[in-house]
Amino acid sequence: MGNFENVSIVKKANIYFEGKVTSRVVLFHNGEKKTLGIMLPGEYEFGTELKELMEITAGNLDVKLPGNDEWVNFTGGSEFEVPANSSFKLIVKETTDYCCSYIKE
Repeated sequence: MGNFENVSIVKKANIYFEGKVTSRVVLFHNGEKKTLGIMLPGEYEFGTELKELMEITAGNLDVKLPGNDEWVNFTGGSEFEVPANSSFKLIVKETTDYCCSYIKE
């Protein structure tokens, strides 16, 4: 899905890690929520409330998912899921563009 139709965008940006990670909220009429964002190179840790699907549209990063000791590499065109109520670590190797979907279970 390259485009979103009939959505609302929250103007105010989500800004994390001194501006090195930013995103905008996209709201769909059916109640679905996504964020579109950019991560600059660095190391980050995020927590989740809902299950998340992270689609990497461009970039290169290593991810350590909950319950795993290994880092896994993701590049543009790949995706990964993070369980609800958990946290995950990222090492962003190059500027990374992403779409995060929040999944109510």
